[in-house]
Amino acid sequence: MSKPLEGVRVVELATFIAAATAGRFMADLGADVIKIESAKGDPLRYTAPSEGRPLDMYENTTWDLENGNKRCLSVNVKTPDGREAFFKLLDTADVLITNWRVQALQKAGLDYETLKERYPKLVYAICTGYGEYGPDKDLPGFDFTAFFARGGYFDSLRQRGTVPFNGVPGLGDHNVGMNLAAGILAALYQAKTTGKGEKVETSLFESAIFNMGMMIQASNYEGIAQQYPIDVRKGANPFNGAFETKDGRFIQFCMPDYNVYYKQFMKALGREDLVDNEDYFPILTCQAKGKTTEVYDIVTEQMKKKTAAEWLPILKEADVAFGLCQSWMEIRQDPQAEANNCFYDMTYDNGNTRRLVRPPVRFQNMGNADYKRGPLIGEQGVEVLKELGYDDAKINEMLENKSLYVWSDPEK
Repeated sequence: MSKPLEGVRVVELATFIAAATAGRFMADLGADVIKIESAKGDPLRYTAPSEGRPLDMYENTTWDLENGNKRCLSVNVKTPDGREAFFKLLDTADVLITNWRVQALQKAGLDYETLKERYPKLVYAICTGYGEYGPDKDLPGFDFTAFFARGGYFDSLRQRGTVPFNGVPGLGDHNVGMNLAAGILAALYQAKTTGKGEKVETSLFESAIFNMGMMIQASNYEGIAQQYPIDVRKGANPFNGAFETKDGRFIQFCMPDYNVYYKQFMKALGREDLVDNEDYFPILTCQAKGKTTEVYDIVTEQMKKKTAAEWLPILKEADVAFGLCQSWMEIRQDPQAEANNCFYDMTYDNGNTRRLVRPPVRFQNMGNADYKRGPLIGEQGVEVLKELGYDDAKINEMLENKSLYVWSDPEK
Protein backbone atom coordinates (compact mmCIF):
# COMPACT_ATOMS: atom_id res chain seq x y z
CA MET A 1 0.00 0.00 0.00
CA SER A 2 1.46 3.38 -1.01
CA LYS A 3 1.69 6.14 1.59
CA PRO A 4 0.38 9.68 1.09
CA LEU A 5 3.74 11.45 1.49
CA GLU A 6 5.86 9.14 -0.63
CA GLY A 7 8.13 11.28 -2.80
CA VAL A 8 8.16 14.16 -0.29
CA ARG A 9 11.55 15.03 1.20
CA VAL A 10 11.79 16.69 4.59
CA VAL A 11 14.99 18.16 6.01
CA GLU A 12 14.82 18.33 9.80
CA LEU A 13 17.23 20.81 11.36
CA ALA A 14 16.02 20.41 14.92
CA THR A 15 16.78 19.09 18.38
CA PHE A 16 14.75 17.67 21.26
CA ILE A 17 11.07 16.78 20.85
CA ALA A 18 8.47 19.19 19.45
CA ALA A 19 9.82 19.76 15.94
CA ALA A 20 11.01 16.16 15.78
CA THR A 21 7.45 14.99 16.46
CA ALA A 22 6.27 16.69 13.27
CA GLY A 23 9.10 15.04 11.35
CA ARG A 24 8.30 11.64 12.82
CA PHE A 25 4.65 11.92 11.82
CA MET A 26 5.62 12.79 8.25
CA ALA A 27 8.12 9.92 8.14
CA ASP A 28 5.37 7.51 9.16
CA LEU A 29 3.31 8.86 6.26
CA GLY A 30 6.05 7.93 3.82
CA ALA A 31 8.12 11.10 3.59
CA ASP A 32 11.90 10.80 3.37
CA VAL A 33 12.82 12.68 6.54
CA ILE A 34 16.53 13.41 6.84
CA LYS A 35 17.61 14.66 10.25
CA ILE A 36 20.65 16.94 10.38
CA GLU A 37 22.78 16.48 13.49
CA SER A 38 26.07 17.77 14.76
CA ALA A 39 28.84 15.33 15.56
CA LYS A 40 27.89 15.59 19.24
CA GLY A 41 24.36 14.52 18.44
CA ASP A 42 20.97 15.82 19.45
CA PRO A 43 20.86 16.38 23.24
CA LEU A 44 17.74 14.18 23.30
CA ARG A 45 20.03 11.20 22.82
CA TYR A 46 21.39 11.73 26.34
CA THR A 47 18.27 12.29 28.49
CA ALA A 48 18.10 8.73 29.83
CA PRO A 49 19.32 9.56 33.38
CA SER A 50 16.37 11.96 33.83
CA GLU A 51 13.94 9.25 32.76
CA GLY A 52 15.38 6.29 34.66
CA ARG A 53 16.56 4.45 31.53
CA PRO A 54 20.01 3.07 30.70
CA LEU A 55 22.15 5.50 28.71
CA ASP A 56 22.60 3.32 25.64
CA MET A 57 23.09 4.55 22.07
CA TYR A 58 21.73 1.27 20.71
CA GLU A 59 18.65 0.96 22.92
CA ASN A 60 17.18 4.43 23.27
CA THR A 61 13.41 4.33 23.54
CA THR A 62 12.98 8.12 23.77
CA TRP A 63 15.09 8.68 20.67
CA ASP A 64 13.11 6.08 18.73
CA LEU A 65 9.76 7.60 19.75
CA GLU A 66 10.69 10.95 18.25
CA ASN A 67 12.95 9.83 15.39
CA GLY A 68 11.80 6.43 14.18
CA ASN A 69 11.64 5.97 10.40
CA LYS A 70 14.05 8.87 9.73
CA ARG A 71 17.52 8.97 8.20
CA CYS A 72 20.39 11.00 9.61
CA LEU A 73 23.09 13.14 8.01
CA SER A 74 25.71 14.67 10.28
CA VAL A 75 27.39 17.61 8.54
CA ASN A 76 29.14 20.63 9.97
CA VAL A 77 27.37 23.54 8.31
CA LYS A 78 30.13 25.89 9.53
CA THR A 79 32.62 24.36 7.08
CA PRO A 80 32.47 25.09 3.33
CA ASP A 81 32.03 21.41 2.43
CA GLY A 82 29.42 20.83 5.09
CA ARG A 83 27.48 23.94 4.13
CA GLU A 84 27.59 23.00 0.46
CA ALA A 85 26.28 19.52 1.24
CA PHE A 86 23.47 20.93 3.34
CA PHE A 87 22.32 23.24 0.56
CA LYS A 88 22.58 20.48 -2.03
CA LEU A 89 20.25 18.48 0.18
CA LEU A 90 17.94 21.46 0.61
CA ASP A 91 17.82 21.79 -3.18
CA THR A 92 15.93 18.46 -3.17
CA ALA A 93 13.64 19.23 -0.23
CA ASP A 94 9.94 20.03 -0.07
CA VAL A 95 9.92 20.89 3.63
CA LEU A 96 12.41 22.28 6.15
CA ILE A 97 11.58 21.78 9.83
CA THR A 98 13.59 23.62 12.44
CA ASN A 99 13.50 24.70 16.07
CA TRP A 100 16.67 26.77 16.01
CA ARG A 101 16.31 30.17 17.59
CA VAL A 102 15.71 32.94 15.08
CA GLN A 103 19.00 34.73 15.73
CA ALA A 104 20.94 31.50 15.13
CA LEU A 105 19.07 30.91 11.88
CA GLN A 106 19.79 34.46 10.73
CA LYS A 107 23.48 34.12 11.57
CA ALA A 108 23.69 30.92 9.54
CA GLY A 109 21.70 32.37 6.64
CA LEU A 110 18.94 29.82 7.22
CA ASP A 111 16.10 32.14 8.20
CA TYR A 112 12.94 32.16 6.13
CA GLU A 113 13.48 35.57 4.55
CA THR A 114 16.83 34.44 3.18
CA LEU A 115 15.78 30.99 2.01
CA LYS A 116 12.49 31.92 0.36
CA GLU A 117 14.32 33.75 -2.40
CA ARG A 118 16.27 30.62 -3.31
CA TYR A 119 13.48 28.15 -2.59
CA PRO A 120 10.11 29.74 -3.46
CA LYS A 121 8.29 26.39 -3.26
CA LEU A 122 9.75 25.37 0.10
CA VAL A 123 7.53 24.83 3.13
CA TYR A 124 9.51 26.36 5.99
CA ALA A 125 8.28 25.14 9.37
CA ILE A 126 9.59 26.57 12.61
CA CYS A 127 8.76 25.66 16.19
CA THR A 128 9.72 28.09 18.96
CA GLY A 129 9.29 28.42 22.70
CA TYR A 130 7.36 31.67 22.88
CA GLY A 131 6.58 32.69 19.30
CA GLU A 132 8.57 34.82 16.89
CA TYR A 133 7.56 38.23 18.22
CA GLY A 134 7.43 40.08 21.51
CA PRO A 135 9.84 40.74 24.37
CA ASP A 136 10.51 37.08 25.15
CA LYS A 137 10.84 35.72 21.62
CA ASP A 138 14.50 34.85 22.16
CA LEU A 139 14.11 33.03 25.46
CA PRO A 140 14.97 29.33 25.51
CA GLY A 141 11.75 27.35 25.83
CA PHE A 142 10.91 23.84 26.97
CA ASP A 143 7.48 22.42 27.69
CA PHE A 144 8.06 22.68 31.46
CA THR A 145 8.56 26.45 31.15
CA ALA A 146 6.89 27.83 28.03
CA PHE A 147 3.99 25.38 27.92
CA PHE A 148 3.18 24.24 31.45
CA ALA A 149 4.32 27.25 33.47
CA ARG A 150 3.76 30.26 31.22
CA GLY A 151 0.75 28.58 29.58
CA GLY A 152 -1.23 28.23 32.80
CA TYR A 153 -1.06 24.52 33.60
CA PHE A 154 1.19 24.51 36.66
CA ASP A 155 -0.55 27.37 38.46
CA SER A 156 -4.15 26.58 37.57
CA LEU A 157 -4.32 22.79 37.54
CA ARG A 158 -3.31 22.09 41.10
CA GLN A 159 -5.16 21.67 44.33
CA ARG A 160 -5.27 25.06 46.06
CA GLY A 161 -2.58 25.31 48.71
CA THR A 162 -0.27 22.76 47.09
CA VAL A 163 2.71 22.91 44.77
CA PRO A 164 2.26 22.46 40.99
CA PHE A 165 1.90 18.91 39.74
CA ASN A 166 5.00 16.99 38.68
CA GLY A 167 5.83 17.64 35.06
CA VAL A 168 7.15 14.98 32.70
CA PRO A 169 8.88 15.67 29.39
CA GLY A 170 7.13 15.42 26.05
CA LEU A 171 3.54 16.27 26.97
CA GLY A 172 3.57 19.79 25.62
CA ASP A 173 6.10 18.98 22.93
CA HIS A 174 3.99 16.25 21.34
CA ASN A 175 0.98 18.54 21.28
CA VAL A 176 2.99 21.30 19.60
CA GLY A 177 4.62 18.90 17.15
CA MET A 178 1.27 17.65 15.89
CA ASN A 179 0.03 21.24 15.57
CA LEU A 180 3.11 22.00 13.48
CA ALA A 181 2.51 18.89 11.36
CA ALA A 182 -1.04 20.05 10.62
CA GLY A 183 0.26 23.40 9.40
CA ILE A 184 2.99 21.75 7.33
CA LEU A 185 0.52 19.48 5.55
CA ALA A 186 -1.74 22.41 4.67
CA ALA A 187 1.21 24.41 3.33
CA LEU A 188 2.55 21.40 1.46
CA TYR A 189 -0.80 20.97 -0.27
CA GLN A 190 -0.65 24.62 -1.31
CA ALA A 191 2.93 24.24 -2.54
CA LYS A 192 2.05 21.18 -4.61
CA THR A 193 -1.06 22.75 -6.15
CA THR A 194 0.11 26.36 -6.67
CA GLY A 195 3.91 26.19 -6.58
CA LYS A 196 4.01 28.68 -3.73
CA GLY A 197 5.85 27.86 -0.53
CA GLU A 198 4.91 29.10 2.92
CA LYS A 199 6.25 29.68 6.37
CA VAL A 200 4.50 27.75 9.14
CA GLU A 201 5.06 28.61 12.78
CA THR A 202 3.79 27.50 16.15
CA SER A 203 5.21 27.54 19.64
CA LEU A 204 4.90 25.87 22.99
CA PHE A 205 3.38 29.01 24.49
CA GLU A 206 0.85 29.60 21.71
CA SER A 207 -0.27 25.97 21.77
CA ALA A 208 -0.76 26.09 25.54
CA ILE A 209 -2.89 29.22 25.19
CA PHE A 210 -5.07 27.50 22.59
CA ASN A 211 -5.41 24.41 24.79
CA MET A 212 -6.45 26.59 27.71
CA GLY A 213 -8.78 28.61 25.51
CA MET A 214 -12.07 27.71 27.19
CA MET A 215 -10.94 28.79 30.65
CA ILE A 216 -8.91 31.79 29.47
CA GLN A 217 -12.07 33.02 27.78
CA ALA A 218 -14.17 32.15 30.84
CA SER A 219 -11.85 34.35 32.91
CA ASN A 220 -13.48 37.36 31.24
CA TYR A 221 -16.27 36.81 33.74
CA GLU A 222 -16.35 36.90 37.53
CA GLY A 223 -16.89 33.19 37.89
CA ILE A 224 -14.88 30.14 38.83
CA ALA A 225 -12.25 30.67 36.13
CA GLN A 226 -11.00 33.68 38.09
CA GLN A 227 -10.73 31.56 41.23
CA TYR A 228 -8.25 28.92 40.03
CA PRO A 229 -6.35 27.20 41.55
CA ILE A 230 -9.34 25.88 43.44
CA ASP A 231 -9.98 23.46 46.24
CA VAL A 232 -11.68 20.76 44.19
CA ARG A 233 -13.97 20.03 47.12
CA LYS A 234 -15.41 23.52 46.66
CA GLY A 235 -15.58 23.43 42.88
CA ALA A 236 -18.55 24.50 40.77
CA ASN A 237 -19.38 20.95 39.67
CA PRO A 238 -18.93 18.31 42.38
CA PHE A 239 -19.02 15.49 39.85
CA ASN A 240 -15.89 16.57 37.95
CA GLY A 241 -13.37 15.18 40.41
CA ALA A 242 -11.15 12.21 41.14
CA PHE A 243 -12.40 10.13 44.07
CA GLU A 244 -10.51 7.56 46.12
CA THR A 245 -11.77 3.99 46.30
CA LYS A 246 -11.62 1.49 49.17
CA ASP A 247 -8.30 0.10 47.90
CA GLY A 248 -6.60 3.48 47.48
CA ARG A 249 -7.13 3.89 43.74
CA PHE A 250 -8.60 7.01 42.16
CA ILE A 251 -11.42 7.19 39.64
CA GLN A 252 -11.86 10.42 37.69
CA PHE A 253 -15.33 11.49 36.59
CA CYS A 254 -16.35 13.99 33.93
CA MET A 255 -19.97 15.12 33.88
CA PRO A 256 -19.89 18.62 32.43
CA ASP A 257 -23.70 18.76 32.41
CA TYR A 258 -24.42 17.85 36.02
CA ASN A 259 -28.18 17.85 35.44
CA VAL A 260 -28.05 15.16 32.76
CA TYR A 261 -26.13 12.73 34.95
CA TYR A 262 -27.32 13.50 38.47
CA LYS A 263 -30.04 10.90 38.87
CA GLN A 264 -28.25 7.97 37.25
CA PHE A 265 -25.03 8.75 39.11
CA MET A 266 -26.77 8.89 42.47
CA LYS A 267 -28.38 5.52 41.75
CA ALA A 268 -25.00 4.05 40.77
CA LEU A 269 -23.51 5.33 44.03
CA GLY A 270 -26.22 3.58 46.02
CA ARG A 271 -27.89 6.82 47.08
CA GLU A 272 -31.32 6.38 45.49
CA ASP A 273 -32.68 8.36 48.42
CA LEU A 274 -31.09 11.50 46.96
CA VAL A 275 -32.40 11.18 43.41
CA ASP A 276 -35.24 13.65 44.05
CA ASN A 277 -33.40 15.84 46.57
CA GLU A 278 -34.42 19.43 45.84
CA ASP A 279 -31.30 20.88 47.47
CA TYR A 280 -28.93 19.05 45.14
CA PHE A 281 -30.76 19.25 41.83
CA PRO A 282 -30.63 21.06 39.44
CA ILE A 283 -27.09 22.43 39.54
CA LEU A 284 -28.05 26.11 39.76
CA THR A 285 -30.18 25.34 42.83
CA CYS A 286 -27.35 23.31 44.34
CA GLN A 287 -24.93 26.18 43.79
CA ALA A 288 -27.35 28.84 45.02
CA LYS A 289 -27.95 26.94 48.25
CA GLY A 290 -24.23 26.34 48.77
CA LYS A 291 -24.65 22.57 48.62
CA THR A 292 -21.98 21.59 46.08
CA THR A 293 -19.48 20.71 48.82
CA GLU A 294 -22.07 18.46 50.47
CA VAL A 295 -22.56 16.60 47.20
CA TYR A 296 -18.81 16.25 46.77
CA ASP A 297 -18.50 14.79 50.26
CA ILE A 298 -21.34 12.34 49.59
CA VAL A 299 -19.58 11.07 46.48
CA THR A 300 -16.32 10.82 48.42
CA GLU A 301 -17.97 8.77 51.18
CA GLN A 302 -19.70 6.39 48.76
CA MET A 303 -16.65 5.78 46.57
CA LYS A 304 -14.63 4.60 49.56
CA LYS A 305 -17.09 1.78 50.20
CA LYS A 306 -15.96 -0.32 47.23
CA THR A 307 -12.69 -1.21 45.52
CA ALA A 308 -11.87 0.06 42.05
CA ALA A 309 -12.50 -3.39 40.62
CA GLU A 310 -15.95 -3.42 42.21
CA TRP A 311 -16.79 0.07 40.94
CA LEU A 312 -15.82 -0.39 37.29
CA PRO A 313 -18.75 -2.61 36.19
CA ILE A 314 -21.21 -0.51 38.17
CA LEU A 315 -20.06 2.69 36.50
CA LYS A 316 -20.05 1.13 33.06
CA GLU A 317 -23.61 0.01 33.59
CA ALA A 318 -24.57 3.53 34.71
CA ASP A 319 -23.09 4.91 31.47
CA VAL A 320 -21.29 7.81 33.12
CA ALA A 321 -17.96 9.15 31.92
CA PHE A 322 -15.17 7.90 34.16
CA GLY A 323 -11.59 6.72 33.99
CA LEU A 324 -9.47 4.73 36.39
CA CYS A 325 -6.31 6.72 37.11
CA GLN A 326 -3.67 4.39 35.71
CA SER A 327 0.07 4.11 36.13
CA TRP A 328 2.35 4.04 33.09
CA MET A 329 2.95 0.33 33.71
CA GLU A 330 -0.80 -0.30 33.52
CA ILE A 331 -1.16 1.78 30.37
CA ARG A 332 1.54 -0.33 28.74
CA GLN A 333 -0.72 -3.38 29.17
CA ASP A 334 -4.10 -1.68 28.68
CA PRO A 335 -6.29 -3.91 26.45
CA GLN A 336 -8.01 -0.85 24.97
CA ALA A 337 -4.65 0.54 23.89
CA GLU A 338 -3.68 -2.87 22.54
CA ALA A 339 -6.88 -3.10 20.51
CA ASN A 340 -6.17 0.27 18.90
CA ASN A 341 -2.54 -0.51 18.00
CA CYS A 342 -1.05 2.14 20.27
CA PHE A 343 2.15 0.14 20.76
CA TYR A 344 4.99 -1.43 18.86
CA ASP A 345 7.22 -4.05 20.43
CA MET A 346 10.75 -3.22 19.32
CA THR A 347 13.41 -5.91 19.53
CA TYR A 348 16.83 -4.27 19.72
CA ASP A 349 20.11 -5.70 18.49
CA ASN A 350 21.04 -6.55 22.08
CA GLY A 351 18.03 -8.90 22.27
CA ASN A 352 15.90 -6.72 24.54
CA THR A 353 12.27 -6.19 23.52
CA ARG A 354 10.73 -2.92 24.67
CA ARG A 355 7.19 -1.64 24.19
CA LEU A 356 7.23 1.63 22.27
CA VAL A 357 4.39 4.09 21.65
CA ARG A 358 3.14 4.92 18.17
CA PRO A 359 1.95 8.37 17.02
CA PRO A 360 -1.81 8.64 17.62
CA VAL A 361 -3.24 9.03 14.09
CA ARG A 362 -4.58 5.95 12.29
CA PHE A 363 -5.41 5.38 8.61
CA GLN A 364 -7.99 2.81 7.57
CA ASN A 365 -6.40 1.65 4.31
CA MET A 366 -2.75 2.48 4.84
CA GLY A 367 -2.58 0.74 8.20
CA ASN A 368 0.20 1.22 10.73
CA ALA A 369 3.55 2.41 9.44
CA ASP A 370 6.57 0.19 9.74
CA TYR A 371 8.59 1.12 12.80
CA LYS A 372 12.32 1.44 12.18
CA ARG A 373 14.49 2.57 15.08
CA GLY A 374 15.83 6.10 15.07
CA PRO A 375 19.15 6.52 13.25
CA LEU A 376 22.55 6.66 14.89
CA ILE A 377 24.44 9.94 14.47
CA GLY A 378 25.13 10.34 10.75
CA GLU A 379 24.23 6.72 10.10
CA GLN A 380 22.94 7.33 6.57
CA GLY A 381 25.32 10.20 5.78
CA VAL A 382 27.33 8.41 3.13
CA GLU A 383 24.14 7.03 1.58
CA VAL A 384 22.52 10.48 1.41
CA LEU A 385 25.60 12.17 -0.07
CA LYS A 386 25.85 9.53 -2.77
CA GLU A 387 22.23 10.23 -3.65
CA LEU A 388 23.25 13.87 -4.06
CA GLY A 389 26.02 12.92 -6.48
CA TYR A 390 29.06 12.76 -4.20
CA ASP A 391 31.71 10.17 -5.03
CA ASP A 392 33.74 8.09 -2.59
CA ALA A 393 36.79 10.33 -2.87
CA LYS A 394 34.90 13.47 -1.90
CA ILE A 395 33.06 11.68 0.90
CA ASN A 396 36.33 10.42 2.35
CA GLU A 397 37.76 13.92 2.11
CA MET A 398 34.79 15.27 4.03
CA LEU A 399 35.19 12.60 6.68
CA GLU A 400 38.85 13.56 7.00
CA ASN A 401 38.23 17.30 7.31
CA LYS A 402 35.29 16.68 9.69
CA SER A 403 32.68 18.23 7.43
CA LEU A 404 30.94 14.86 7.57
CA TYR A 405 30.63 12.65 10.62
CA VAL A 406 29.47 9.05 11.02
CA TRP A 407 29.28 7.73 14.57
CA SER A 408 31.16 4.55 15.40
CA ASP A 409 31.11 2.67 18.68
CA PRO A 410 34.32 3.49 20.58
CA GLU A 411 34.11 0.08 22.28
CA LYS A 412 34.17 -1.82 19.00
